[in-house]
Formats: sequence, C-alpha cells, structure tokens
Amino acid sequence: MREVGLLPEFASRFPHEFSGGQRQRIGVARALIMEPEFIVADEPISALDVSIRAQVLNLLNDLKAKRGLTYMFISHDLSVVRFISDRIAVIRAGRILELAETEELFRKPLHPYTQALLSAVPYPDPELERNKQLIVYDPKEHERPGEELLWAEIAPGHFVSGTKSQIAEYRLHY
Repeated sequence: MREVGLLPEFASRFPHEFSGGQRQRIGVARALIMEPEFIVADEPISALDVSIRAQVLNLLNDLKAKRGLTYMFISHDLSVVRFISDRIAVIRAGRILELAETEELFRKPLHPYTQALLSAVPYPDPELERNKQLIVYDPKEHERPGEELLWAEIAPGHFVSGTKSQIAEYRLHY
C-alpha cells in the first residue's frame, strides 16, 4: 500500500470511501502484489482529473523504473502515451498500422492514420493551436481492398503497414 502512496490503515476502508485516484492506486497495488513483469493498463487514467492523472502516471513511471516493469498502456490520449511509452503501436480497427520508438513516431509519422492522430493532439499554446493544420484520415484514400498488406521496416525499429506501392512511398518520404 505504501509503495503506491496509500496508508496501510486504508486497508479496512470500504470501496465507496476512496477517491478515483485512490481507487486507481488500489488497482495498481492489486496488480503489483502478484509481482508481475508485464501489466496491461487499458485506459488507466481516463476517468481521472488532470492533477490526479499526473500523479498516477508518475507512480506508474516510478514503478516501471524501480521494478523493471513493462506496460502495455492502452490509451486514446497521445500526450499521455508519449509521456509513459518507450515504443508506440498505432492501431486502427484491430490492425497495427505503425510501430516505432516514441520520439521517432512523433517526429516522423509515416502512416496517414498516424499523421491524422498526431495532428489532433492539442498544443498548450493557444496561438499554435489556432494555426495548426488538422489532417483528416479518409480510409477510402488509403485502404486498398484486394491488395496484399505488407509489414515493412522503413528505418531501424520503425515499422509500417501498407501495400507494396505505399511502402515504397513511405520509404521515399522517410
């Protein structure tokens, strides 16, 4: 309990007596009691307010370093994913479209869907936010039924899914 920031005397409380952040910490503690190496965290902070989100994310990062944990962190919030992840897989309709180390993916997104997702991440600067160019992904333009999809390494550790011609285009743009 202490490792996740809760007092041991909280163990006798009822679930309704805890805040959302405390409940998340309890969930983390319950997972840690099994001494895992790998934890699947599906939208672990989506229902929390901003300040509590930061606390839980910092806790997860501290535990990752301290215990050598690996997370599969599932989220729609790319700024959060960027903060906590070493590598990111971009998934659409159950298919991985792009996989790269975090900063590589943010610096050089290749797949049009990844580009559209990253263009939607809000900037904290109102002037930049007002002038940013939003990319809209249209699957009709990029998905080619009947053509074989390939999984290709465009740069070391940077993989993308596409047809043979799309892969050639990604390589050219890289």
